[in-house]
Amino acid sequence: MRLKLLTLALSLAAVSLPSHGEDLLDAYRQARANDPVLAQADATRLAVRENVPQARALLLPQINAGMSLQQQSILSGTSNGTGAGTGSGHERTRSISASVDQTILNLSDIANLQAAHSTSDAQEKTYEAAAQELFVRVASAYFTVLNDEEQLAYAKANEEAYRVTYDQAEQQYKVGISAVTNVYQAKSYYEAAKANTVSVQNTLANDRQALGVITGKPVGDLKKLRPELPMDPPTPADPQNWVDSALKNNPTLASSQLSVDAAQHSINAARAGHLPTITASLSRGKNTSWLENGSLNNSAAGAGNGRYGTTVGITLSVPIFSGGATQSKVRQSIYQRDEAQDSLELTRRQVTQNTLNYYNSVLAGISEVESGKAAVESAQKAVDATKAGFQVGTQIMLDVLTSIQQLTQAQSTYSVARHQLVLNRLLLRQSAGTIDYNDLEYANSLLQ
Repeated sequence: MRLKLLTLALSLAAVSLPSHGEDLLDAYRQARANDPVLAQADATRLAVRENVPQARALLLPQINAGMSLQQQSILSGTSNGTGAGTGSGHERTRSISASVDQTILNLSDIANLQAAHSTSDAQEKTYEAAAQELFVRVASAYFTVLNDEEQLAYAKANEEAYRVTYDQAEQQYKVGISAVTNVYQAKSYYEAAKANTVSVQNTLANDRQALGVITGKPVGDLKKLRPELPMDPPTPADPQNWVDSALKNNPTLASSQLSVDAAQHSINAARAGHLPTITASLSRGKNTSWLENGSLNNSAAGAGNGRYGTTVGITLSVPIFSGGATQSKVRQSIYQRDEAQDSLELTRRQVTQNTLNYYNSVLAGISEVESGKAAVESAQKAVDATKAGFQVGTQIMLDVLTSIQQLTQAQSTYSVARHQLVLNRLLLRQSAGTIDYNDLEYANSLLQ
């Protein structure tokens, strides 16, 4: 009778009971506010964005102002170079100036600005990819914990079933109706089950910590996956449509393409190092000189002293030779562009592969869940039949132990398939670049 009740416990362990704990959306909201990976991506995005105004600043007016004060000791009767004495004491000169420089033509700076824009846009896409990945990281960690909890329930029920079997074998041996071999076999399975329970408990503790790393909060009771899941195939049912969507919308792929654009602009900037630049300038200032502790003669206080002067000019700079540095920068930029193109091609192939894999995984997962459910039902019937046969002597103890083990394995496989199916649907949407909060809401609706 006790074996019968434990067999029922094994089957009930696969059924998720109603829970009032945290759900998937609660975990996501906590992660959105506390996840350091997303926060790091956001900080990087903002830092890279600042390259745009810095590159643009080189093309805008440069305004400078300055003032200097100089002092020179003057001896009595000293000539100032014109044959006239300048007096005695200290001669001081104060200079005040302001200037405005404006780039008229600098193709290198223009190309660098275009490269900065492309790099910033690429980082925006990288951040978008990190935000989409957060949906999957939270869901993956959440469902991993749920699966671990079910695995622990199975392990405990399995351990208890073997303990009861071991006790019965030992009692039967003591009264002389069973061989000692049954005791050894039952004890072997029981001890292995105890070790497995400890291992599963450790895995659950570690995975709960992993979820806490993402959410930044201690993990409490979580809502479970409901027993019945929708078995609908992906929509649209054509895998090529999903690949086309991924090639168009995947943010990681878009970031790689923008990186290629930035590298091409960098080539243009390096090549522009051979071209002339034109700069306009406007400056205004004055110099004032006077004597301290002495007198200033007419030469020192001559015409123009203390008056403002204005200078307007245009500078044409033609680079002729820079020791080969310009040619080297061009070659370097071309190599970097080639590297970016190779990275883009690799990303395109990986995105295509991942999309097809996740599409096929969803289809396979549907079959695995359906087969897993049937396997659990069959294994349960096998346990019941084997135990009945053992009671009448048509089955041996090893058959009973093996049937319990097969039931636990079937339940474990079924649990993994159920949780992985929900996660694979999210991974398919992420690979296609279309995952959003609504997809997480749908996955959350499968909890109870």
